[in-house]
Parts: sequence; structure tokens; C-alpha cells
Amino acid sequence: MSYKSAFLDQQETKTEDELKEEIEDLEFQMFRIQDNLKEIAKKWQVIGVEQTKENNWVIVYAADDGDTCKIMLNDCESAFLGKWDFSIQASYADENTIHIGDIKGPENKGYGSILINYLKELAKEQNIHMITGDIAKRDWDHKDRLVHFYKKHNFKVNIDKETKSGEIEWRLT
Repeated sequence: MSYKSAFLDQQETKTEDELKEEIEDLEFQMFRIQDNLKEIAKKWQVIGVEQTKENNWVIVYAADDGDTCKIMLNDCESAFLGKWDFSIQASYADENTIHIGDIKGPENKGYGSILINYLKELAKEQNIHMITGDIAKRDWDHKDRLVHFYKKHNFKVNIDKETKSGEIEWRLT
């Protein structure tokens, strides 16, 4: 069964009220996106609008001063109040490497996947061949989740169980 026919089958099983509610929700999200975009664009570079795995719309924006790069995300379920909902903070280690310093925000919403893809795209655009990072001792309580995340995004992951630390590496192919 194709994606399109599966989608249509799913739509046919919904009641008229469910469809109206979905349309109202989508209209509300579009108004919110518009308002949030205006506010975010005053201070940062908007680099994308994406849909999460839970079908929520998010705005992706960045700040880059040539030494550090921060890619941020705002979930359009709520009004933008000047603070990101999720971010990847990185620095330019040298002309060929971006080093991830920290990833902050709630887990299991798909935000990290959205932002890591934007970071990889940024690296490609700037002809940067490698993204690196560390798994620190403070991350050890959720290292399995981190290893899964990075491997899913084609990073090499090296873990040292003795020192409770690790390194990640992605190379432009």
C-alpha cells in the first residue's frame, strides 16, 4: 500500500468532527507560526520550518558569530517568548570541524533529529568535513539514548566505560 493510499484510508475513517478539529488545529498552528516567525526573525536567522514526528510545527533558527554556532528550535504549540525550546550549541574547532558542545531540551520529541540534520547541512554548506563531540561523565545516566541517537544519524561513537566518557564523529561523505 502506498503512503498516499494509506493516508487517504486514514482520513476516510475519521468523523466529520475529527476532521474539523484537525483543520482548526492546523489553522491555529499556522497563525502561531506566522506570529512566532515575526518575533524570531527580529533577532535570529530563520533557517527552516519543519513538522515533528508528532505532527507539530517548529521553527528552526540560528545564531552564528564565526566562532560558535547555535541552532535553535521553537515549537509552535505555544507563543514564542524569547527563549528556544531546544538547541544544539557548537563551536568551530578549526576550518574543517564543528564541535558540538551541548544539546539541550526535552527528549523524545524529534527535536534533536531535526536540529542535527540542520547542523549537518550547515557543515556541508560551509565545506566543513567533520562534526565531533564528547559524551561526558554527566551524560552517563543517559548514554544509551545518546549512543542510539548519534548512531541513527551516522555518527561513529566510541565509549570508554572505565572513564565514563566517549567521543562522537561524523564525516561528510
